[in-house]
Amino acid sequence: MFVRRLVLHSTCLTLEGNEFSMDKMCALQKTLLAFCLFASAMASPIETDVALQAVAQGAQLFSVNFIKTVGAEQKEQENNLISSPLSAHIALSMASEGAAGTTEAQFREVLNLPSKSQSLIGFQNLIGILNNVENVTLKLANKLFIGEGFPVKSQYKQDLQTYYYSDIASVDFSQNVNAANIINTWCKEKTNNRIESIVEPGDLSPSLALVLANAVYFKGNWANQFDPKATTDRPFHVNANTVKQVPTMYRKGNYKYVELPEHKAKCIELPYANSEISMVIVLPDEVDGLGALINNLEQVSTECNVRLARSYEREVKLYLPKFKTESTLNLGDTLSKKLGLPEPFSNSANFNGISDVPVKIDKVIQKAFIEVNEEGSEAAAVTGASVRPLSSMWKPLEPITLEVKHPFLAIVKYNGLTLFITKIVW
Repeated sequence: MFVRRLVLHSTCLTLEGNEFSMDKMCALQKTLLAFCLFASAMASPIETDVALQAVAQGAQLFSVNFIKTVGAEQKEQENNLISSPLSAHIALSMASEGAAGTTEAQFREVLNLPSKSQSLIGFQNLIGILNNVENVTLKLANKLFIGEGFPVKSQYKQDLQTYYYSDIASVDFSQNVNAANIINTWCKEKTNNRIESIVEPGDLSPSLALVLANAVYFKGNWANQFDPKATTDRPFHVNANTVKQVPTMYRKGNYKYVELPEHKAKCIELPYANSEISMVIVLPDEVDGLGALINNLEQVSTECNVRLARSYEREVKLYLPKFKTESTLNLGDTLSKKLGLPEPFSNSANFNGISDVPVKIDKVIQKAFIEVNEEGSEAAAVTGASVRPLSSMWKPLEPITLEVKHPFLAIVKYNGLTLFITKIVW
């Protein structure tokens, strides 16, 4: 059987950047990720809520497994890492819409997807919500590049356009240099030239059937900014034997902060201008404790979220390094060999919903970029500022000092849903 290739490019791209120059962008955080989301359908409010909840829960369950697996693969490498489990989940879900038989069954089990109709309605609403978050910029884009003359079923194209808001273009992959230029031009346009390429000419050939290119752009300002004048070089312990001087921000303010002694870690939540989105810093107690933390990330993340949700803000003297990093991940082996998706990558793949010509997934690539600095907006009120204790015996907690001075995790969440995770080891 001749099996053509279907490539999924999870590209960490900027979405709508023409109003932001990279020189003047005052974003506290600029995040470019891979993969994408989209949709559109008619359903009752109850059906919509159930579908949205099912998709969101499935995405978070996949995220935990994805983070743990990718983190374990990377833990021995002294490299920074940024990835987007949500982006991966959505891109793979787009591919799953064209799967059938045992191939579809593997997708639904690994991605924790509900029925197809619920998935479409759920992603429609999830994407709609994420594309309309106020006080931050969170935008998504997607495009299907089809090899010239390759027969893609009209229903699949309609589903991508309707439910995943995907643009569709025909490309001659036999002209690999020109085809790569077309795809990369789209990439640059969506990222304001921040990411210049997602494919190389060598990635493309006449046997290629499709390229799914997906983009996410996030820009968020802190609810309470750091003063650039307070930023100084401070020691960062890369490991037990290596110390580097890195630019470190400082701010004294009210934050939710919890300690996880059973996991030898601490967590602090930094809200953005929209308090529904926050960055959670997870800092192991020990310089070399990040590996053990990643091994137990499911438990650590759960405990951190639960305790932060139950905690009050307290005064913290926070020292946090500025950081900027980008990653390119080839996720094919991770997905097929470790996360339970071997069939979509094999000659047994069944994508009859995409085409009557047999296809399989050839590559899944994710690119991501993140920058964190002092700047941000003071437009949002501090969460919980008006809460008063019921007991007259309550006394304010003493301020604590948290110095993020060795390898740590930074997790950005929207209402508990992991958008992306960054490992900083310097």
